[in-house]
Amino acid sequence: MVSGAAVADPPFNLDAVCRVMSRKQIRSIMECNARINLWSGAVSSGKTIASLMAFLFAVARAPENGLVFIVGRTLDTVGRNIMEPLTQPFGPFGPVSRFITYTQGANRAKVFGRTVYLVGANDVLAEGRIRGATAALIYIDEATLIPESFFTMCLSRLRVPGAKLLATTNPDGPMHWLRRRFMLNRQLNMRQWHFTLDDNPSLTPSYVQSLKAEYTGLFYDRFILGRWCLAEGAVYSAWNPDRHVVDELPPISDWIGVGIDYGTVNPFAAELLALGGDGRLYLAGEWYYDSKVKRRELSDAEYAEQVKRWLLSIPLPGGQRGVEPGWVVMDPSAASMRTALLGYGIQSVLADNAVMPGIRQLGSLIATDRFRVHKSCQGFIDEIPGYSWDADKAEKGEDAPLPVNDHALDAVRYVARTTAAVWSGRLREPLFDLAA
Repeated sequence: MVSGAAVADPPFNLDAVCRVMSRKQIRSIMECNARINLWSGAVSSGKTIASLMAFLFAVARAPENGLVFIVGRTLDTVGRNIMEPLTQPFGPFGPVSRFITYTQGANRAKVFGRTVYLVGANDVLAEGRIRGATAALIYIDEATLIPESFFTMCLSRLRVPGAKLLATTNPDGPMHWLRRRFMLNRQLNMRQWHFTLDDNPSLTPSYVQSLKAEYTGLFYDRFILGRWCLAEGAVYSAWNPDRHVVDELPPISDWIGVGIDYGTVNPFAAELLALGGDGRLYLAGEWYYDSKVKRRELSDAEYAEQVKRWLLSIPLPGGQRGVEPGWVVMDPSAASMRTALLGYGIQSVLADNAVMPGIRQLGSLIATDRFRVHKSCQGFIDEIPGYSWDADKAEKGEDAPLPVNDHALDAVRYVARTTAAVWSGRLREPLFDLAA
C-alpha cells in the first residue's frame, strides 16, 4: 500500500493499458483536463472503464488541499459499479487493485494512499453529505440518476485550483436537466465523449448480439444507440401475440410466484409466474376481477378467499389441482390486503416497485422469447398492446407509462422483478433472430 501524500502518477504502465483500449477511450483519458468531464453513451461501450482510468490518474494528481469523492445513486451501486471493478486482481485494472483498499458497504476507501469518500445520492437530502466540504476531485457514476441539486452542489464544492468533476451516464430523455443545463451549454469549461458499442474493443460479437437482442424500443434507442430520445409509443414494442401467447403450457419445473395488484374500484389482478421445463418464464394463470364490470366491490377478506380458491383450483398433470407458489408478491400500497391473505394462510412480501427497471426487465424477456403467456391470462393479453408511454410527461423530462389499464401488467412486473434471483440463472439462452 502506498502511504502518505498522493504520488505524481499512478503505479501502472500506461502503454500496457492502451493496448487493450480503443482510440476513443485513450483520447478521453488523455484529454480529461476540464472542470467538468462527462462520458456518455451506450451500455457496455467502455465509457466506465475509460472514466475510471482517468479517475485513477486524477487521484494521483489531485490537489492535496481538497477531498476526493465517489458518488453514485446509493452506496451499494458505488460498491458494485465502481469499487468492485477497481479492486478485482483479475479485473480490468489488474495489478492496480493492490493499491486500492475497500470494504464492502464502507463509506470510504483508499486509492494510492489517498482517502476517497463514498456517497450515495438518491434524494435531495444527500446534499448534506458534502455540504461545507472542499473537494479536489469528484467522480459521479450514472449522473442522470442523481438529483440535479446534488450535482450542482458538487460543482460548488470544487473550490481549489485544478479541482475537477468526472461523470458517466447512459442517455435519458432530451429534456433531462443534465443535457439541457450542461451538455448543451457551450459556455462551460467542459469536455464530453459519446460512446457506442463499437468503441469497446473487448466485446465479442456474440455479446454485442446478445445486448442488442435484450433491449427494445426506448431502451434500445438509449442504451444501444446512445440516443437522448423521448419515451413514446408502445412500452412493450416486441410483444407479438402470435408468438408469445400459447394454448398449452410445457411441463412446469417451478411455480415461481404470484404477483398481486390490489384494487377495489380499479381491477384486482393476481398473476401466476412459472418456470417451464424449456427454460422460459410462463404467465401460467390469472385471477382478474373488475368491480365496475361485475358491479360489486369485494372486501379484502373476499379477495383473499378468492385468491386462495383460485390457487387451489389450478389444474396440474394427472388430473390433480392446486399449486403452492414460492412467493406471493404484493402491491406495496396494499398493507390491509396482506393481512387478509395471512388470514387464509398466505404469507406475502412487498413488491420491488422500481418501474423503469421492471419494465426494462420484462421487455427484455419478451424480446428474447424467454417469456410466454397462457391464453387464459386474458387480462394481461388485453392490457399489453395498449400500454404506452405518457407523451406529456416525456415532454417534461419524465419517463412514465400511462397509468391506464395496467393492473395485470403491474402484477407481472412485481413478481418478475422481485423474484429475479430465483429464476435469472435458469433461463435458456436468448433467441436472437425472432423472425426465424
